[in-house]
Amino acid sequence: MRIQLIHPPVYLNVHAMTALRPSLPLGLAYIAGSLREGGHDVRILDAVAKAPEEVVQESIDDQIFRLGLSPEEISAAIDPDAEAIGLTNMWSFSWPLVRRIIQTIKRDHPDLPIICGGEHFTGLSEFSMEQAPIDVIIRGEGEEAALEIFAALEKGEIEFPEIQGVVYREGGKSDGKPIRTVPRARRKGVDEITLPAWDLFDVELYNHYELINGLNQGTTVPILATRGCPYQCTYCSNVGMWGTNWYARDPVLVVDEIENYVRDYGATNFPFQDLTAILKKDWVVAFCNELLRRKLSITWQFPSGTRCEVIDDEVATLLRLTGGKSLAFAPESGSAKTRKLIKKNMKEDSLMAAVRSSVRNKLNITAFIVLGFPHDTKEDLKETTRLARRLGFAGIDDVAVGFFFPIPNTELYRKLEAEGRVDLSDRFLLTPIYANDERLDEVNNYCDHLSAKQLTAWKYRILLNFYLVSMATHPWRAFTLIWNVIRGKETRKMETFLIELKRKGLMWFKNRGKSKPSDAADQPAAGS
Repeated sequence: MRIQLIHPPVYLNVHAMTALRPSLPLGLAYIAGSLREGGHDVRILDAVAKAPEEVVQESIDDQIFRLGLSPEEISAAIDPDAEAIGLTNMWSFSWPLVRRIIQTIKRDHPDLPIICGGEHFTGLSEFSMEQAPIDVIIRGEGEEAALEIFAALEKGEIEFPEIQGVVYREGGKSDGKPIRTVPRARRKGVDEITLPAWDLFDVELYNHYELINGLNQGTTVPILATRGCPYQCTYCSNVGMWGTNWYARDPVLVVDEIENYVRDYGATNFPFQDLTAILKKDWVVAFCNELLRRKLSITWQFPSGTRCEVIDDEVATLLRLTGGKSLAFAPESGSAKTRKLIKKNMKEDSLMAAVRSSVRNKLNITAFIVLGFPHDTKEDLKETTRLARRLGFAGIDDVAVGFFFPIPNTELYRKLEAEGRVDLSDRFLLTPIYANDERLDEVNNYCDHLSAKQLTAWKYRILLNFYLVSMATHPWRAFTLIWNVIRGKETRKMETFLIELKRKGLMWFKNRGKSKPSDAADQPAAGS
């Protein structure tokens, strides 16, 4: 079967205080590899790579810009011989744009079945089907279900009651009621999963335009060493997407993959996109020793955060020796009460022990902090401020402070939904676009005890406390920061933020006045 897989464009807030950048789509590359291995003819339509300089203001909001092809351009570029469409969407804040893409494709290509997967579609399956003419949604881990769905479509089947982990339409009709099948068990044999089909993507282009997740430290290819997470944090979508099983690949095979990318793409930098990679010390030690044995001169990093319990002097030394110098810890709060309520199983003593080992070994460490959980109080934020000062004095490089947002398919989301505090409007879904700028207001504030204005003040208070202590106790960092930003060299999160802010400012200046209201016009949708 000839399958057109689509990596959609993304929404950007060019004014936001965030360094979130689109990057090579690892999940879609895994799906492409598995489908091709299953005998399908797979074609990639990467809307970001096709138009990496197309930054167009969207009429939905004066601060939101689209990076990549428009829905009309995507529909026009679909392979004329395609027999089915596969589309992914990671972030729910992109749903208003992805919805338009699906509507446009179905209008122009009514006979092509549209199959969707990814975090957003897993969390909001029926909702997505109600708003867009999607034929099938694959929920959770996607490789096996995708193979079964496309095989069934090739046979002419229109209903899929025996395929686990999907939502399909009754009778195969465009207006058919969504029917959810039983969940699919997670795949234990992760070493058997076909590797990402990066040869179908323009790896060089993503690097040329610095579309990289994490620090930009050379030619970059994202990678995955483990799948899942055993923890049950109430604000995280892991449980709904992956369950609580954690499976690790053979560290030797992970290094094999890295070595292949060094050879094939000249890659030198590998951001690990694992949910929880550093969980077992023996795995990390074995992985690092394999890198040392092969004498690979690379950098590797954990930009999305990891656990701290395994980081001691032995592990930190190995991370430094193998180029794993950049990672983030995610305490989320300095309040033990808050951490208990959000089921963040982390003790401050463990965090500080890991920080001390990391600093001794000159690792680049960021701490993630979240403000505005429903139960947060002034006392909780005082504790978080205290922790920020302690981290600054201990010598970590950065803190990243954001506001709580109820991600669909999480425990806290379901609680707030039951209380009638979630309406699933486009404005609600777009909230993370503004999560790190000054636009937190009472509409997107879910804290029961503090106003949006108070939370915003606490954010800057925490940042000020951290950076004042950090710079006062490590004064050379200010000079290094300025010099690296001038050179465009990224060694820490603050440098990435400033360099990205400069880049987005130039993009905005270059594209100012560009807008395509006709592209942004949306069809009416429930809840919008």
